[in-house]
Amino acid sequence: RPLRPGGCGGVQVSPVTENSIVRDPKRPWWERYQPISYRLVTRSGAEAEFGEMVRRCNAVGVRIYVDLVINHMAAITSNGGTGGSTGNAGGMEFPAVPYGRADFHEPCSINDYNNPVEVRNCQLVGLPDLNHTVPWVRDKVVDLMNRLVDLGVAGFRVDAVKHMWPADLEMMYGRVKNLNTAHGCKAGARPFITQEVIDVGGEGISKYEYTDLGTVTEFRFSAEI
Repeated sequence: RPLRPGGCGGVQVSPVTENSIVRDPKRPWWERYQPISYRLVTRSGAEAEFGEMVRRCNAVGVRIYVDLVINHMAAITSNGGTGGSTGNAGGMEFPAVPYGRADFHEPCSINDYNNPVEVRNCQLVGLPDLNHTVPWVRDKVVDLMNRLVDLGVAGFRVDAVKHMWPADLEMMYGRVKNLNTAHGCKAGARPFITQEVIDVGGEGISKYEYTDLGTVTEFRFSAEI
């Protein structure tokens, strides 16, 4: 069904980066949040198909916003990735990016959500936790975001934001290009950024630490209504 005639001005799409293949359970939705590389190839299609979808949507005024997974890499790597890439979660080796052990925080578990250092520097449910203080890591994330802007996306929904330091995010967001005017965007327009920060109160990290960087998902909304 055409989106624009139905009044739709924008669409958030699932993560577009190559993810690990999960077979048990069989291909769950959350495998899309297990990146094994930053190649644009998932079961939804490859870079060419994604770029064509963005182009066609932009042509009728429907903007595309990408769900961006940059906090971590895949914890399950035994089946390889949707584009054939390999990884070793235990060794923290992801050669298709490439990332190596020095690009990650030392393995540790999050046991105390009142401890901001633990929440941001340890592994969320066992996912290898990227160290965004490493310039190489920031460069690879910015390269990914800029490649998506070049393809015509209008912005990002950034996953697992409270598990990253605001200062690191600010540095990365600030290096992202202006939106691509070849896709009908206004000159100088900046990518729209919304951030997943689960904050229902009673923890050591507040959503307000991130509101200067972009909008934040309000997880208390459902309770309030």
